[in-house]
Formats: sequence, structure tokens, C-alpha cells
Amino acid sequence: MELRLFNTLKRQKQQFFPIDPQRVRLYCCGPTVYDRAHVGNARPVVVFDVLFRLLRHFYGSQHVIYVRNITDIDDRIIEAAHNNNESITALTARTARAYQLDMAALGTLPPTHEPRATEYIQPMVDMIMGLVDKGFAYENQGHVLFHVPADPDYGCLSKRPFEEMIAGARVEIAPYKKHPADFVLWKPSSQEQPGWDSPWGRGRPGWHIECSAMAGALLGEVFDIHGGGLDLIFPHHENEIAQSRCAHHGHAPVRYWIHNGFVQVNSEKMSKSKGNFFTVRQLLDQGYAGETIRLNLLAAHYRQPLDISSASLQDSKQQLDKFYLSLQDVPYNTPVNAQIPAEFFEIIGDDLNTPLAITWIHDQVNAIHKAKDSAQKLLLQVQLKQAASLLGILQQSPANWLQQIGQAGNVNSLDADAIERFIQERRQARLAKDFKKADHIRQHLENKGIILEDNPAGTRWRRI
Repeated sequence: MELRLFNTLKRQKQQFFPIDPQRVRLYCCGPTVYDRAHVGNARPVVVFDVLFRLLRHFYGSQHVIYVRNITDIDDRIIEAAHNNNESITALTARTARAYQLDMAALGTLPPTHEPRATEYIQPMVDMIMGLVDKGFAYENQGHVLFHVPADPDYGCLSKRPFEEMIAGARVEIAPYKKHPADFVLWKPSSQEQPGWDSPWGRGRPGWHIECSAMAGALLGEVFDIHGGGLDLIFPHHENEIAQSRCAHHGHAPVRYWIHNGFVQVNSEKMSKSKGNFFTVRQLLDQGYAGETIRLNLLAAHYRQPLDISSASLQDSKQQLDKFYLSLQDVPYNTPVNAQIPAEFFEIIGDDLNTPLAITWIHDQVNAIHKAKDSAQKLLLQVQLKQAASLLGILQQSPANWLQQIGQAGNVNSLDADAIERFIQERRQARLAKDFKKADHIRQHLENKGIILEDNPAGTRWRRI
């Protein structure tokens, strides 16, 4: 089995070889916790959760370290706390917890470490001091800035000429800068703003230095994989590379850079600044199950744009219904002793090809329905559950999925106790040969979004 990933740094797919198979290290840029996460924010979390699962399968769960940070100091946080008339501590605690709950609802595994920027101020200060001492950064008017022209390899990730990068960036023109492209490592704080003591006075870190310091502290100066959205390539990840490389004796900090495409609404990137977004919590409150949202986010290849809509979510829900129906007669605690077919690994190991992996699941479901004997069918079903676990789907009992209330489209449906009473009433009508009444009950339940399925063991039900 081999894993091939598209490395943004090299602009090609490469076979993945960890620096140390006993300590495979992955970092993904996490949220800035000033508001609820929208679905575009959730896509990298789901994508890199699949990668995390795959790495754990290949190398063993105890040998994979996954770091996803929380940015809890930022100008947007300061502004939001002021507008909400609440403390920064209260705001970040509340929104960080909401983020964790929303991502858990999407079936994502918790990262090995979830550092908060404010817990790593001293490593940031130490890193900045090193950059100043080596001549890559300078202090002016309480600000400390990285001097971009001092790094001859700047631009190695975005692969654009220096002048073009500067022209396309939202460069802040400021009198304390030696060059327009220089970026802030440390900035002064007023008495009303959060701040920490430093050699340059009371202040707070810039955004880029936070990830470099946290990744370095938890994963080392050089690690395997760094992930994030396409919009982070420049300037965030470009700046991370520059400051980390210059701080760490010229060593490139990351071997594989992985970036996911945008989530779109009407072919336009979803973003809070444009107002064309919906949060994960809004979709959950509308009745879409987390697993439905997750499958929708995996429907397109991670490097491609993904359009999300009520129609695409409903399609994902119907696919999951089909998948779970094929597993209905498998006991939930069936011992798993079947191996995932090699062809599935070839698919998912080829740069996380989740659309083709979903197609494979459809083919496996069809094979289950065509199975000629119970042993062959059970083998296919267990293989399906095993393979689907790498995508983070089909891990609950089919009855729980098919009978859960609150799915979009059936939020006002009957509860389980009421349905069971109708089934019992129908059973009594059939025993009394009152088939007209039995048919009326079946039709009444179907009108409520409940499908009955009779079998030798009794009557099963599911929601449409």
C-alpha cells in the first residue's frame, strides 16, 4: 500500500515517505475563534480528518501526531468581543467550544494536540528574538517585522515572482516598514487591548508567527505535512516557511504542503466577508445530519471547488440511506475480521480520491445485494464498514441512522414510540385479518415519512 499526495511545494503528486514512521507529524491551520464556523471552514477539517485516519491505518494510531491550532488572539477577536460587550476570554472559550462540538458532529476525530496561540506566547517571542538576532527581522515603533528581501527563497510555495506577489497582496503601507512586503511578527497593544511583555514592549503576536511557533514546539523544526485551504498559500503559508526556515538554520520546515479547494455557493467562494455563507450549526439545526454534511464535503476531490446546496445535501442523505440499508442485517457489534480490499486503498491512497472512493462504496453496495449466500454477503458488508471507516462514515448502527428523527425533511415526523404503537396496532389488525385497517396504518405512516418493511423476523421501519 502506498500513499501519494499532491505537494503544493513541488506542484505534483509524490509518494509519501515520513521522516520517521514511528512519529508521523501533521499540522493543519485551525480556526480563529470569533464566530461560528461556516461550511467552508469545515472542509479542511473533514479533508484532513480523512488523511489523519489513513495515516493512522498505515502507521498505527500511536505513531501519528496531528496538531490543529486555535487562534485565540487576533484583531477580529478583539473587535467581536467589543461589539458583543463581552470579554475576549469569554468569547474565545464559547466559540472554541462551539467549533469543537460542530466538528465532532461531522464525525471528525479530535486532533492529538489542539494548542491555543495564547499558550505559546513565549515560544513566539523566542522565535522573533532569533530572527532579529540573525538579521531577518527588525523593530521599529514597537513593531517587529520580518524583512522579506532578506530571504532570497521567499515565494518558493506560491511560485510567483516577488513583484507579482506584492502587487496581488493586500499590502499594508506603514511608516514603520522598510519594505512594503515586510510582515508583522509583533505589534504593540494599547491598555485596552490584550498584550504580553516582550523585549519590544507590551504587545501581541502577528498571525503568521503563531503557527510557526506552535508547530515547531509540538512537531519539531522539520515535520511531514502541513495542510490548509488554498487561500492560505499566500501570504500565510509563504510567510510561515520564510520565518521558520530563517529561524531554523535554513531548514525547510515542511516536506509536503497540502491544500484544499474552496466551498462555493453559486460558483462563488463562500466567505464571511461576502455574506454568502451558512454555518455548520445552521445546517444541523435545519435537520441535516452531520454525516450527511460530511459526505457532501467529500463528494468532490479535495483540491477541486465544491458547490454545496440543499439539493446536494439531500443527495448525500439519500446515498447514506442506500448505504445503511445494505448493512441493515449486520449486527452492530459484528466482529471485524475482514481486510479492506486493496483496490480501495489504491483509490483513497491516490491523493485522497474520495469521489472515486464513494463510487467504490456504491459498487460494494450493489455487490451486497447480488451476493448469492449469507457468508459472502456478510464478508462484503464487513469490508464495506471497514473501508467506510477511513472516510468517517457508516460507523453507527443502520437502525440508528434510518430511524433517527431530525433529518432534513422529517423534522416533524413521529417519534419512535408512536411508530412502534402503530406497528403493533397494524400487527393486531393483520392477525384479525382486517387488512383494510392494516393497509390504512401503513399508508398513514408512509404519509408521515415512515416506511415499513416486513420480514420473517417481524417489521422494520425507517424514515424516508
